[in-house]
Amino acid sequence: MSTRIVLPAAIALATALAAASARADDVEDSVQEAMKAYQGGDYQGAASSLEYAAQLVRQKRGTVLQTVLPAPLAGWTAGDAKAETAAASLFGGMTSAERVYSKGDATVTVRVVTDSPMLQGLMAFLTNPAMAAASGVKMQRIADQKGMIKYDPATKDGEVTVVVANRFMVTVEGDGADEQELVAYAGAVDFKRLAGL
Repeated sequence: MSTRIVLPAAIALATALAAASARADDVEDSVQEAMKAYQGGDYQGAASSLEYAAQLVRQKRGTVLQTVLPAPLAGWTAGDAKAETAAASLFGGMTSAERVYSKGDATVTVRVVTDSPMLQGLMAFLTNPAMAAASGVKMQRIADQKGMIKYDPATKDGEVTVVVANRFMVTVEGDGADEQELVAYAGAVDFKRLAGL
């Protein structure tokens, strides 16, 4: 192969790589900054840039979590989905997304959380029905997932909790809503997509 063919191909490849580098997102930029700082002996700067990159990743993850939240059920309206993240030093870097639904005086909040320290305690409930029963919690499968329901028919307040893929906690909190409506909202979460994230 002649150098007349190889050289232009190499230049084209280098140009493409440079263009891709120029389009690098904030996460990649922060990781590169961390590498430069590390190689220069600035360990504090490297750690800071990596923490910043990790926070950006959690924000992106929160945006993705919003996509599994359900559309409002018939007769209900919904606000905008919102995502929140916490730094690793707070709550283990927890990421969540939630949406509030309303119908008349009733409200339902659907929340999806990952990387939560509460997840381990919740798993203990799911694997020990006696513990759940002692706390007034009813076990029920919801869309093929293990769920727990705590509901007070007198006040029409309650909560449905589902753990998905041992990594995500879905909670549906209701105020003035029927138990069946809470269960319906829990079942409307896209568990399949969530498990694949």
